[in-house]
Amino acid sequence: MYDLVIRGGTVVDGTGASKTNADIAVKDGIIVEIGKISGRTQSSIDATDLIVAPGFVDPHTHYDAQICWDDLTSPSSWHGVTSVMMGNCGVGLAPCRPKDREVASWDLVNVEAIPFEVLKKGVTWDWETFPEYMSAAENRGSALNLGFSCALTPFRHYVLGDESMERAATEAETQTIANLLKDSMLAGAFGFTTTNAGQHVGYQGRPLACRLADNKELLAYCEVLKELNRGTIEVALTNDVSRVSASERELLDLLLTASGRPVTWLALLNRDDDEHATQNTLTEVSDLIARGGIPQSTCRPFIIQIDLRTPFIFANMECWNPVLNRDVAEQKKILQSDNFRTAFKEALKRPLIFSSRWEVMTILEVQNKSLEHLIGMNIAEIAAKEGEDPVDMFLDLAIRDELAMQFNYELFNSNEALIPELITDPRIMIGLSDGGAHVDALCDAGYCTYLLGHWVREKEVMTLERAIQRITTEPANLFGITQRGRIAEGLAADFAIFDLTTVGSDKTGEMRYDLPGGGRRLVVPSRGIEYTVVNGDILYAHGKDSGARTGTVLRSGEA
Repeated sequence: MYDLVIRGGTVVDGTGASKTNADIAVKDGIIVEIGKISGRTQSSIDATDLIVAPGFVDPHTHYDAQICWDDLTSPSSWHGVTSVMMGNCGVGLAPCRPKDREVASWDLVNVEAIPFEVLKKGVTWDWETFPEYMSAAENRGSALNLGFSCALTPFRHYVLGDESMERAATEAETQTIANLLKDSMLAGAFGFTTTNAGQHVGYQGRPLACRLADNKELLAYCEVLKELNRGTIEVALTNDVSRVSASERELLDLLLTASGRPVTWLALLNRDDDEHATQNTLTEVSDLIARGGIPQSTCRPFIIQIDLRTPFIFANMECWNPVLNRDVAEQKKILQSDNFRTAFKEALKRPLIFSSRWEVMTILEVQNKSLEHLIGMNIAEIAAKEGEDPVDMFLDLAIRDELAMQFNYELFNSNEALIPELITDPRIMIGLSDGGAHVDALCDAGYCTYLLGHWVREKEVMTLERAIQRITTEPANLFGITQRGRIAEGLAADFAIFDLTTVGSDKTGEMRYDLPGGGRRLVVPSRGIEYTVVNGDILYAHGKDSGARTGTVLRSGEA
């Protein structure tokens, strides 16, 4: 007897092959038969008129903390995602000694914009080492399959302490870190991650520890992957988005050469000020891409909410460092000062991430009711009306609202006509969801349903078969996950079953107050995902959580 039979669906297997009509039988979490199935089964799904695809694989998330309080790993699980990779951008929560938990938390606050109070209330800290962190996740239980990369910052802090934010490691310290990394890889980690990005600052506005690793260190960590002949490196590479500098090219070259492993890097996004930036970069680094340097992009406009209590978007500007991790009174005092404003205006002359297009900076929410008439207006028009400089207007309005004012800003990919060139290029991996990060500012975790609804059904930019391949087999292959990302006999029974006529998600999300302590987060609901199956058990049926928690911790070498 089968455990589950999916009947009458249109099967798209994830390889790019043409769709077929077939039943799928599952036993003990494994696909055991594909074809016309007549045997008895404990449960079944009628997939008539639905697409049966492999569960989607998200290569870039930051659920490292959220898995402590959210066993559904939402909102990714709402969108047909069945496997997620965490520990990206060089920042994470393991290894970590009890005395260093506050530092690790503030690193996540500054880099990934997760509120400190949420982390304080929600993180369980039932681990110290990285292997213990993975085991804690396994013991806790999960709806989704969880993959872990080793974020380099906590490894360096574990060995160097506070000096990890000040200097490179000694030879002995480097060897200790490399040994810890090897132990973590042997326990099932999928590689290591780091960042080169100036906006990634850590505790008290100091450089994130992984950014202080010199080439000798990085060579030693790459040697671990080379020795084991497995693992992937992820690096937040570009300070000037979509442009690779000479030093960044050297870093990518070093990681590829020393490890002999794939290196996925962030990010390629279309810029309003230079519509040729991504194509120029692809040409300039084509030799490194050919050797396994895989850039990531998103298929959505990159829309972010900004508030000045957590001004992550400005973290690559040195003048903003004193504003981080302060109370509102201190922040307001700094933002009011002439010295700060002069420095901020000077920094905006050389934009790297924030491009100061005040005409697309709109006011979304206010706390002060006297300011409600400004909702929907942009900073440029308000400044013109008041006869003020837009920079001063922006800061003054935020201060008048006790820095609670929420601004909406179209950061990248705002010209949708240019996105097809990104997402149809086989050299670029579609991902970059950042699920679990920047919780009250952006939510791109619905990229899979957006790809299928907007770009496949509505715009017909690519075939259904190719789109599913891009969000299943391709990311699975990057990490060496051979048992998932495809539909074939003998593989894990992870499925996203959806209605192609309705599948999709919106560009913008909705705010919910469901984080620990009532913290707020921006989420994007899904449409058209009728069933999600993880390891043979139905997780969602018509959007309702079944309570099944049969996700597993994926381990490299076994995955």
